[in-house]
Amino acid sequence: MISLGCAKNLVDAEIMLGSVVAKGMQVTGDADEADVLIVNTCAFIDSAKEESIEAILEAHQGRGLKRRAGQKLIVSGCMAQRFSKELAGDLPEVDAFIGLDSITSLPTVIEELLARPLHRSPITDHQSLTNPSWSPLNLVTRKPVYIPDWDTPRFRLTPAHTVFTKIAEGCNHPCSFCVIPQMRGRHRSRTVESVVKEVRGLVESGAKEINLISQDTTYFGMDGWAEKANPRQPVDPSRGTTLVHLLRALNDIPGDFWIRLLYTHPAHWSDDLIACIAECPKVARYIDMPLQHIHPRMLDLMRRETTSEHIETLIARIRAGIPAIAIRTTFIVGFPGEAEEEFAYLLDFIARTRFERLGVFSYSQEEGSRAAKMEGQLANKVKQARYRRAMKLQQRIAAEHSAAQVGRTVRALVDAPQVARSQADAPDIDGRILLTHAAPVGEFIDVRITGTRVYDLLGEPLC
Repeated sequence: MISLGCAKNLVDAEIMLGSVVAKGMQVTGDADEADVLIVNTCAFIDSAKEESIEAILEAHQGRGLKRRAGQKLIVSGCMAQRFSKELAGDLPEVDAFIGLDSITSLPTVIEELLARPLHRSPITDHQSLTNPSWSPLNLVTRKPVYIPDWDTPRFRLTPAHTVFTKIAEGCNHPCSFCVIPQMRGRHRSRTVESVVKEVRGLVESGAKEINLISQDTTYFGMDGWAEKANPRQPVDPSRGTTLVHLLRALNDIPGDFWIRLLYTHPAHWSDDLIACIAECPKVARYIDMPLQHIHPRMLDLMRRETTSEHIETLIARIRAGIPAIAIRTTFIVGFPGEAEEEFAYLLDFIARTRFERLGVFSYSQEEGSRAAKMEGQLANKVKQARYRRAMKLQQRIAAEHSAAQVGRTVRALVDAPQVARSQADAPDIDGRILLTHAAPVGEFIDVRITGTRVYDLLGEPLC
């Protein structure tokens, strides 16, 4: 399997592989010996779609003389969910398309494909089909409703000590730049009991870092009772289950581990959630909260369901309520109609707020989104220039944050013999601590910070 895109897609890949292992099939890292190749695609932005197409064609082209002609190719993930009909015509190389509702049906799909007669000759090019009447299997439903449970089989693709746990699926937000709700359906939460059972099992198996993920983790449990709430008003956690209930239940699980909160939305934070994080020692002092912009007009055009005043006040409340918190955010630059003064407003906000972790995306004009039809689409060179200016500013801020760590001792989780991460660094997206000598992988250690490399730190293990 080749899995592309975000951690949420990675969990889907693990579930698909878990389903085939549960049926007695084997997973291999060697494409030459595989009976089936799976490309789990991403379709979030144009570059992700291009990467997915390239991966599909590369997987197909490798099925030539060096592999068996009967090897099957399956495409899954967000791009399959969104474009399966179009792709079936454009990519006759593909034997089956798996939608997001069908990820646990992979064994049945594989069995059916392997039972089919060979429809193509050994590959000379990507159009060399021998049976013009052949058509790929297509298991894509229009509006996904599937969500995993605690006992859903998974084949872990992450190191044993760190894991992603999907607590909800889908999204209810109407962001004008995004098509995720069209692909993944409406928000649907798992139960607290289901997530707790899964995490307890993971901790018992040796996991030291539980990364909670969904399209909007702060909306957890609010399905239904919060549907008609005014998103610009504070959430009333007394109305029903919320993320607070889940975090407190997870914090009570015995063991030494971190709980990391990813993909939160500023509209659904509450003072109760801030207090909960401060009071739960196992919840990492780290928050991932994509803001996308700060200028009032841009927030309205993006349909972000929040205001610049709310965002600034919220950040101040979070920093006051959770000592030593590291806040990660992302912004979009070059959104349709973004004037130079509105971009400058964003830069000023970044300079004043000094986020510990920050990423920037150049706006991608996504077919099917409201923003794609807006007037004022900016030239790519303008978007790229703004991207570079924002990242140059953040690089300076990040270097200053890193320099302030020198001389301190931090607790870190060892990812590789000479690589570790602190609570302030999520896997794959944030910085690392480069260790002076080897430390036990998958264990917590104390590290004295001795130097910096802008985003990364240098450290001496105290063990």
